[in-house]
Amino acid sequence: MELKRVVVTGLGAITPLGKTFPETWKNLKAGVSGCAPITRFDASKFKTQFACEVKNYDVADYFDRKEGRKMDPFTQFALIAAKEAVADSKLNLETVDKDRIGVIWGSGIGGIKTFQDEVTDFVKGDGTPRFNPFFIPKMIADIASGLISIEFGFRGPNFTTVAACASSTNALIDAFNYIRLGKANVFVAGGSEASIYEAGMGGFNAMHALSTRNDSPETASRPFDKDRDGFIMGEGGVSLILEEYEHAIARGATIYAEIVGGGMSADAHHLTAPHPEGLGATNVMKNALADAGMKPTEIDYINVHGTSTPLGDISESQAILAVFGSHAYNLNISSTKSMTGHLLGAAGALEAMATLMAVKENIVPPTINHFTDDEAFDPKLNFTFNKAQHREVRAALSNTFGFGGHNASVIFKKFVG
Repeated sequence: MELKRVVVTGLGAITPLGKTFPETWKNLKAGVSGCAPITRFDASKFKTQFACEVKNYDVADYFDRKEGRKMDPFTQFALIAAKEAVADSKLNLETVDKDRIGVIWGSGIGGIKTFQDEVTDFVKGDGTPRFNPFFIPKMIADIASGLISIEFGFRGPNFTTVAACASSTNALIDAFNYIRLGKANVFVAGGSEASIYEAGMGGFNAMHALSTRNDSPETASRPFDKDRDGFIMGEGGVSLILEEYEHAIARGATIYAEIVGGGMSADAHHLTAPHPEGLGATNVMKNALADAGMKPTEIDYINVHGTSTPLGDISESQAILAVFGSHAYNLNISSTKSMTGHLLGAAGALEAMATLMAVKENIVPPTINHFTDDEAFDPKLNFTFNKAQHREVRAALSNTFGFGGHNASVIFKKFVG
């Protein structure tokens, strides 16, 4: 069968760099760090006392008191991002076929604050099980996609993808596939996460996964720098409206870019560590290129997973060389996690947004906080250190890799009617 084309017609975001998509993108291009000391709780006894929080977030700015109390913060972020994206798409909700609009959302953890609070209250009590009746609906990861569909009345396919830090990239790939197979006209796709709480920070600290550069939070995320010492926790939500090309054209939609391929793979190697030779990362990029029917030389920019961990950055750079060969030296490569921190299950959606906007505007956001070269990396690779670079970006690829060896990549091309 002939596969349908899929385009992006709406964007929404609430992130450590801004409470809207335009603000987030503006700060990504400017190389702004979203990292600062934690304000959400007293982190003075934690090994890591900083994170990339959504700044000055107040649930009352978005939801009434009764409604807000029924949702974990990760769901609040999901609804905020989805509402902006739907508004940005200019879908006519009065006339559109809502049976043909679905929601696929990614979250690696779901309602960790809700789980932490309910269990803490129970343990501190007298043993009587007094749990909030919204405990389970607030905690489960799929509630975000459910509430987005309820908000707009979208009755198409609806589910949540869980693949650790690759979760929202998987959501985008699933939405892309449903549309090109003709099973839906439009999807609200993306991801959200809200793990900057005691349980989240303590758990990742126990794994020695987080940077402990408490004396300089704004420079702590240092992908590809010799002194990198772990990732920075981020939070927020990002939504993309994926739409069948003919459907978008018929209603005169503004098109940001075309999504042309998606790949998935598994490391099959270790609980948390990447494959030392980047085998899974190599395979996933090859799979995405094959799915798009593209040659490596057609890619101009890669938004890498680039978490600022000692092993992960090395294995990903090795994979890029394995896939792209000498063309790797013509690429711009950057890790926007240097600015946003790691949004876990929402990282893929945020980085997909940055990737497609690089294609649309011909500007590559930087990898900030580079101070010292690491001889582990090929010096001829262009990591777009410290400052955005203007160049023609015909097509770009975004990588996300998750604990458990889950890998997912998507490719965006400049839209040509």
